[in-house]
Amino acid sequence: MAFEYSKLIGRIAEKYGTRRNFAAAIGMTDAALSSRLNNVTPFKVEEIKRICAPDILDIADNAISEYFFTLKVK
Repeated sequence: MAFEYSKLIGRIAEKYGTRRNFAAAIGMTDAALSSRLNNVTPFKVEEIKRICAPDILDIADNAISEYFFTLKVK
């Protein structure tokens, strides 16, 4: 099962400019972030909570599923 992260990637670009800047802000390596965004490694609950925090991407609780759990259509 693969998830669609395009909305998340757009939010990252909007707030941080680059994935590298975002990865540094959340204390993750570029490789680890890439692995998650490419559906190789799943996001952990703790990572999702941190990413959605008001000081990071400011994603409301009721919008989390749109950013992290939308199934990728083939």
